[in-house]
Amino acid sequence: MTQSNEQAIWMSPQAFDVLKAELDDLAGPKRAEIVEKIAAARDEGDLKENGGYHAAKDEQGKLEARIRQLDELIRVADTSTSADDDTVTPGKLVVTDPSYSDTSEDAFLLAARVVDNAYPDKYSVYSPESPFGSAVLGAKKGDTVIFTAPNGKDIKITIKDVKPYA
Repeated sequence: MTQSNEQAIWMSPQAFDVLKAELDDLAGPKRAEIVEKIAAARDEGDLKENGGYHAAKDEQGKLEARIRQLDELIRVADTSTSADDDTVTPGKLVVTDPSYSDTSEDAFLLAARVVDNAYPDKYSVYSPESPFGSAVLGAKKGDTVIFTAPNGKDIKITIKDVKPYA
């Protein structure tokens, strides 16, 4: 799914598929399982002192909250290929000097961290909303930006390369 508004969240098609599969599972089989638990607990009698009923209702509340969260993430997801314009935007692989990748690749991916293991392990993933991500967001190839590290130290970062994530 692609959205082209300011509130869109860029994620890879793989991340989108993981979220969609989780939503399908939670809204289908998991929801039905909890409804059965509630019905079985209700059949046991007095609901005021029925721990199984209250536990199942709590579980249902958490499940419904996660379903709403997934619905919203999928609704605002942008899985389109980013423009090849040498500008740091979500959906781009970025190489900096000094390197800010803590993996074997020099590049990091600027993307929403909406799901674990949605991107290849060879890339570090930084959210555009993170302090580091927001520092480099909008910079162009060849630009030098200053990032204030969590320890308060200012670090100069040169953007060496920017390319769309494929």
